[in-house]
Amino acid sequence: MSGIEQARKTAEGLVYSSGFGNEHSSEAVPGALPHGRNSPQRAPLGLYAEQLSGSAFTEPRADNRRSWLYRIRPSAAHPAFTRADNGGLRTAPFTETVPDPNRLRWNPLPDPAPGTDFVSGLWTLGGNGDATQRTGMAVHLYHANSSMTDRVFSDSDGELLIVPERGGLLLRTELGLLRAEPGHVALIPRGVRFRVELLDETARGYVCENYGRPFALPDLGPIGANGLAHARDFLAPVAAYENEDRPVEVVNKYCGNLWTATYDHSPLDVVAWYGTHTPYVYDLRRFNVIGTISYDHPDPSIFTVLTSPSDTPGLAGVDFVVFAPRWLVGEDTFRPPYFHRNVMSEYMGLIDGAYDAKAEGFVPGGGSLHNMMSAHGPDRETFDRASAAELKPQKIEDGLAFMFETRWPIVATPQAAGAGHLQRGYDDVWQGLSRNFRP
Repeated sequence: MSGIEQARKTAEGLVYSSGFGNEHSSEAVPGALPHGRNSPQRAPLGLYAEQLSGSAFTEPRADNRRSWLYRIRPSAAHPAFTRADNGGLRTAPFTETVPDPNRLRWNPLPDPAPGTDFVSGLWTLGGNGDATQRTGMAVHLYHANSSMTDRVFSDSDGELLIVPERGGLLLRTELGLLRAEPGHVALIPRGVRFRVELLDETARGYVCENYGRPFALPDLGPIGANGLAHARDFLAPVAAYENEDRPVEVVNKYCGNLWTATYDHSPLDVVAWYGTHTPYVYDLRRFNVIGTISYDHPDPSIFTVLTSPSDTPGLAGVDFVVFAPRWLVGEDTFRPPYFHRNVMSEYMGLIDGAYDAKAEGFVPGGGSLHNMMSAHGPDRETFDRASAAELKPQKIEDGLAFMFETRWPIVATPQAAGAGHLQRGYDDVWQGLSRNFRP
């Protein structure tokens, strides 16, 4: 059986524990999870008790993220790390280029070289903030044609929101296994080790690295108690462990650089765990879209799936927004997204189909960047068509797009600003918007 066939067989049988932010608990071997205390004098089954803290000990209970892990060997049992080549991975602060007010758009990443796995296939488009100060975010893309073998990865700088666009992924994490297909998102919390195995010959997608406060579900306000992303649709893994004594390379992203150490055992050896600092997967097509049933196009904030709050209410370090299948019924309304300038900065990607504001040039695997106060909106063809359309109920069901929206401008990396797949004529999509004024 090939590696892909084995990964698919494993992925097909996965079970999960549901609920966003829940205090999940799981044990792969009965009796492995202690009860009545976290750190007994002797942990069950000869395991080691270890707390993984994704927040400061004294953060408010609602914001506190931590999990207790019961593992075959403690994480402290490892040799020294040494610097590794960063490849195409870059980290904030982004100082090699200046913030650019121009609208930018890219085609998909070219095919990777043979033997490229998820980590070596990471390519940074840009970002903002400072990873060492735990502020801001980065936009990465990935392309891969090989599973990670005898290799695991962890990110000390932030959590990783993985958005597959082509090819499924089997994510083997310390806390268990997740399956992420195009149309899903998977979140790996800060510091959690994981390995990516491919479910298809190739894989491609997007990654938001969030240096700031962990993603949370947005408040619903006047919407009420229900709508948008439902907490129960977020799926956490159940405990699954590797009990193997063999050399495993552990790659750690720390303060912007990759560091590597070779362990004499697999660190994915957690037999039981409980807590709130956990990976999860979410199917974007379960998003409960809220929209207008009278007139006008709602602001895109109504499509927010997850938000990383800042110290200013409503001003996010980064929002993750999805444009999922939905009905449009607004009367006397220009239905595509309106022309717009925004204090927030927007990176948009396309997972499937077409986006209703762009008639051409915006393809799955590609992306556009509209930075702070950069004017954008529908292209000429879309404007002409929507302005003359018969306003009958219309269902958008042939596309799935998303947006990383952030409070600071996204500074493109030199490799992104000079990339061969950067579309040099992006401004042309707005040419031909004629003067229609009739005094």
